[in-house]
Amino acid sequence: MASPEIGDTMTTDTTEKGLENIIVASLTGNGWLPGRPQDYEREYAVDLAQFTAFLEATQPALVDAFDLKNASPTRLKFLSRLQGEITRRGVVDVLRKGVHHGAHHLDLFYGTPTPGNVKAAALNTQNRFSVTRQLRYSRDETALALDLGLFINGLPVATAELKNSLTRQTVADAVEQYRRDRDPREPLFIMGRCVAHFAVDDAEVRFCTGLQGKASWFLPFNQGWNDGAGNPPNPHGLRTAYFWEEVLRPASLTNILENYAQIIAPEHPKTRKKKRQQIFPRYQQLDVVRRLLAHAGEHGVGQRYLIQHSAGSGKSNSIAWLAYQLVGLERGGQPVFDSVVVVTDRRILDKQIRDTIGHFAQVGATVGHAEHSGDLRTFLQGGKKIIITTVQKFPFILDEIGLEAGRRFAIVIDEAHSSQSGRSAAAMNQAMAGDDGEEHDPEDLINDTLERRIQTRKMLTNASYFAFTATPKNKTLETFGVPFHEDGKVKHRPFHVYSMKQAIQEGFIQDVLQNFTPVESYYRLMKTVEADPEFDTKKAQKKLRRYVEGHEHAIRIKAEIMVDHFHEQVIALRKLGGEARAMVVTGSIQQAIDYFHAIQTYLAERKSSYRAIVAFSGEPEYKGVKVTEAGLNGFPSNDIAEKIQEDPYRFLVCADKFQTGYDEPLLHTMYVDKPLSGIKAVQTLSRLNRAHPKKHDVFVLDFQNSTDGIRKSFEDYYRTTVLSDETDPNKLHDLKADLDGHQVYAQADVDTLVELYLNGAARDRLDPILDACTASYNDLDEDGQVDFKGKAKAFVRTYSFLAALLPYTTPGWEKLSIFLNFLIPKLPAPKEEDLARGILETIDMDSYRVERKAAVQVQLKDADAELGPVPVEGGGHLSEPELDRLSNIVKAFNDQFGNIPWTDADRLRKLITEEIPVMMAADVPYQNALKNSDRQNARIEHDRALRRVLVGLMKDHTELFKQYADNADFKRFVQNTVFDLTSTGSEMGPPRR
Repeated sequence: MASPEIGDTMTTDTTEKGLENIIVASLTGNGWLPGRPQDYEREYAVDLAQFTAFLEATQPALVDAFDLKNASPTRLKFLSRLQGEITRRGVVDVLRKGVHHGAHHLDLFYGTPTPGNVKAAALNTQNRFSVTRQLRYSRDETALALDLGLFINGLPVATAELKNSLTRQTVADAVEQYRRDRDPREPLFIMGRCVAHFAVDDAEVRFCTGLQGKASWFLPFNQGWNDGAGNPPNPHGLRTAYFWEEVLRPASLTNILENYAQIIAPEHPKTRKKKRQQIFPRYQQLDVVRRLLAHAGEHGVGQRYLIQHSAGSGKSNSIAWLAYQLVGLERGGQPVFDSVVVVTDRRILDKQIRDTIGHFAQVGATVGHAEHSGDLRTFLQGGKKIIITTVQKFPFILDEIGLEAGRRFAIVIDEAHSSQSGRSAAAMNQAMAGDDGEEHDPEDLINDTLERRIQTRKMLTNASYFAFTATPKNKTLETFGVPFHEDGKVKHRPFHVYSMKQAIQEGFIQDVLQNFTPVESYYRLMKTVEADPEFDTKKAQKKLRRYVEGHEHAIRIKAEIMVDHFHEQVIALRKLGGEARAMVVTGSIQQAIDYFHAIQTYLAERKSSYRAIVAFSGEPEYKGVKVTEAGLNGFPSNDIAEKIQEDPYRFLVCADKFQTGYDEPLLHTMYVDKPLSGIKAVQTLSRLNRAHPKKHDVFVLDFQNSTDGIRKSFEDYYRTTVLSDETDPNKLHDLKADLDGHQVYAQADVDTLVELYLNGAARDRLDPILDACTASYNDLDEDGQVDFKGKAKAFVRTYSFLAALLPYTTPGWEKLSIFLNFLIPKLPAPKEEDLARGILETIDMDSYRVERKAAVQVQLKDADAELGPVPVEGGGHLSEPELDRLSNIVKAFNDQFGNIPWTDADRLRKLITEEIPVMMAADVPYQNALKNSDRQNARIEHDRALRRVLVGLMKDHTELFKQYADNADFKRFVQNTVFDLTSTGSEMGPPRR
């Protein structure tokens, strides 16, 4: 075949127009009509030709009534009315509900028909989806044109600007074009006129729901690739072809307009002002909801789904869209679910999801919020289809409810790792399973009751579970994940993943590890008693570490570092446009209050205009007085989340509260003084990750945790999390055999107690059995007690989990679980003397300083993580205490934590400026030289005396002597400093400076 000649007219079109050709050809080949730029009425933002054609086909009388074919006052009056309604309500609502004009009602869109409705199906085919190229949209700048305008029945619903990487322009250039060149005051760009504006090239898609000039916020609308941003290579075309081939199909866009897109106007809790927002789904939200609905529609009830979606992925909206559409899901002409129950584990998210569903549910009467016992039953009887409750309330609500068997549920669980465990799950399952209504032979009552108890632990066959979490535990993966075989093992993976990696790369969340700065603490303790008692080394070291980190002096130093850093590195650099907030994470309520006072005091000393807020639970005692959040902050606890958004409040000091489920985009910096690992580390640091248009980075200053420790915690959840193997139920046989072997109980004890309990016997008939077994436990040696109690807890915990999953029942395990649940609380803790008691009364802190290390971007391993199965092991034995003298313990502690660099102002200044000069004053030869010699000879005698003093200090200050002997600069510094201090006021005159 001959090569094409230069200038051949058949060469590939690699221009932006070529991309436009591809998109328009695809759309018009799949149900879209080509529009004409000249048909667009710029003043009223409507394609008059398409609009008129739609009405002629569906409501022809209205064409004449509104004189649409003539430029008359009647037509202008109608177009003005139509524009006003779209401006007020938004195009989505106008399409859904139509418009009233005078005596007429216009239907402007015919939605998805219900199966079997022939008339609705016929009307649906009359909708006109049209695409107009080079749309000249502006009233004033008449030459300005958009690459594509997308219309439904003549009403614009979306716009698109196209770029082509082969001509060295990308999606970023399209975004800038919208920000710079598209005036948001034009009718086409007013909020609500279009559902979205898309920036598109051959590799990426981004969208914005409301243009605001330079402040326009564009979000990625990409499929993701390799668990990260972008789109996968497309063997059949461009990477972004999914956008026009799938998302923009008429049926798909109709589905989005009916069930996802919406204008909401949330009310500010303080000002009561409402700010309108256009909602459009991100790609991962649209994809997960559609996949879940398709699978549930095909397979029916009884399925389990785990959705691993990163924090900041829009999970609340995903849950709301899913719950609303599960209500109407049908299979074979019948509803798949009778009711949808949404379970959350935090009040903040509870309200967030409730409000979100309220915005999207087109019929508010379908939603109920269950707060009290009996609410669920009332809602179901009253026709409520979606019931929202918290996991804390759920078991209590369900305890009093017996629903008839056969009712089908969709249970949507937010943060599944804490919502579906143990007794909460059992209570949920029992209430929803209901009573079978059969009569039971009295002789079989115990066995039947036992069997029913086992069955209520199991995952319900009349319910499907939709479990959302950003950080799945091994138990969560095994309960809800999709099983698959690999390496001879049964592993589990999520049904759908939107990874932390992708969320960070797409800018939906901030990378909280991009500026992670560990702070090393250096401190030295001293013994304050003459005696040298012995203590348990390990326990003593832990107590000493807690002592120094919680010491008033240490907290004061760290508080000053936090406040100075915030002012100099956050406020001064205008982070978040000057609106940045900081969170201080502490390890206890006592420490939180200490920090609160220290920060408030230092802010006042700096004459700063900012203030701190403290957050904790309950009414603890602080320095002998009961305190509350409200008392310390000066306003009610419920106002904390709102107050931190307002000046003068910039520091939120927390003890556990607000470390999970708290979404505040203004949080920019976190100061951590609490050991963190695993999920706790990820959840706590992720409070910083919420996106904000002005948020370009975040900062963590950590006084407790190492870079490696934080890295390991995050790597489990950076990409897809997989369970490496299922829990082995045979381990329960092993645990039971070990427990039986201790002879704390006999099988007759277990059988008798379970029978009494299931028959409703009085409490005083159970205690004699339990007390006798407790006496047998007390006769064990310490190792035996540790082993028995540890394995008893492991058995109960593991059985509670496995009972929901195993396809078979084991009454013996259920009996032992009931028995141990009663016995364990009665077992005293194994006798173990605290051999470190009293050590804090024998020491004092000699010096304390901290040193901030360089900020680093923590790099995470770019691979799927595997979690091991649920650990079944329990028991063990007491470790032998390692006793050592107090002096040795203090020395070992100082060796580990007290390697104080010579920039240590505290200790070094005290030693050189106070203690050594006192010793020099007692050196007779030097004092004589000061009185009787000139300065030069006095200096010679001074240097000799100083060496004599340092030799005397060498035992306790080896490093000081070593530096003096080996470091000439340091030696000269010490000699000059001490000579200046000790020669002042002598007959030689003023000291040298």
